[in-house]
Amino acid sequence: MSKKRLGNATPGALHDAHHHDHGHGHGHGHSHAPAHFDRAFAIGIGLNSVFVVGEVVYGLQAHSLALLADAGHNLGDVLGLVLAWGASVLARRAATVRRTYGLRRLTILAALGNALFLLIVVGGVAWEALQRLFAPQPVASTTVIVVAFVGIIINTGTALGFMSGRHNDLNVRGAYLHMLGDAAASAGVVVAGIVIAWTGWLWLDPSVSLVLIALIGIGSWGLLRDALNLALDAVPTNIDPVAVERFLGTLPDVRDVHDLHIWGLSTTHVALTAHLVRPHVGDEDVLLSNACAQLRQRFGIEHATLQLERGTEAHACLLGE
Repeated sequence: MSKKRLGNATPGALHDAHHHDHGHGHGHGHSHAPAHFDRAFAIGIGLNSVFVVGEVVYGLQAHSLALLADAGHNLGDVLGLVLAWGASVLARRAATVRRTYGLRRLTILAALGNALFLLIVVGGVAWEALQRLFAPQPVASTTVIVVAFVGIIINTGTALGFMSGRHNDLNVRGAYLHMLGDAAASAGVVVAGIVIAWTGWLWLDPSVSLVLIALIGIGSWGLLRDALNLALDAVPTNIDPVAVERFLGTLPDVRDVHDLHIWGLSTTHVALTAHLVRPHVGDEDVLLSNACAQLRQRFGIEHATLQLERGTEAHACLLGE
């Protein structure tokens, strides 16, 4: 926790900035996983990567788009696990003189890349599924059932690896829920394979594929939207800027809050800057320390810089005024 006295921007204005940065806060929706989940990430990525390859191979052999669509879903979540793990690793890298925030922002670029890649995959599988829907092809239902059942086991086992941290770390919780979602998708493929084996309804395979890729597309679009917003320094979706401004306005003797900015330093860290108009002089250190602690605990804002001003004349130093 450091404190720095700044020069006056306008006569008579007091500028006091307080910087408070916790590299391992857990209030933000994408908070990074602690080190002891590295093993869970490694096992999850390894097992699911092997399974994706197996689904592609057997999906092509069985002429099953349901398996191929599920492989695309699993590939997306493998990339999601890599992103989550990478975020936790990059968050540990020390900042440098040139890169004062370290390499945290690379996680946002990775999220954009993952979303674009998944949308391309979804488009390709959807086109093929529509063609097969009107011209069904034979499906090796037994192969589909066996491979998808293996997927249930792998995805459920991976989810169990994150179970202990799902309540304390939202990033781990995201990985946990993704793996459970994969298990559910594999269960859907199993059901489709059984129904095809009993009824011979070949149209069911591309139909299940379309349902799966619709779910993947929705998730991918949301990932793209959130990553793009982070890249444009928008307020993270899990933080209510109105509530933050209201809280800052309730601090002792604060009469006004302006020039408030909240943005993501990465997919796991949130930063804030704000000007607080407070004519009262005294106990600034206590006020700023408590404010930053509350911002971290209530809103998950780990990196807060607050500037105190004695009067409204300091507004003149704002950009564009």
